[in-house]
Amino acid sequence: MSTNQRTNTNKPTHAIYQVIGDDSKAKWFRVGSAWMHKDLQGANLKFDSFPLSGRTVLRAIDDKPAANTDAGGAA
Repeated sequence: MSTNQRTNTNKPTHAIYQVIGDDSKAKWFRVGSAWMHKDLQGANLKFDSFPLSGRTVLRAIDDKPAANTDAGGAA
């Protein structure tokens, strides 16, 4: 799906993760979703929970079904 098509939908374009730890020991927890603005210069963020530790990572949502629902393999 092209970027233009993605901005015209109610489905989020990105997932927000809290990442605790580093390298292969990092634990990824999905904490929200994001929708890119039509001009692609910003995004609306919706947090289901707000991480107070670790780091926050924004990743594009892949349209392919994930073999593993944990995002631990994402970098």
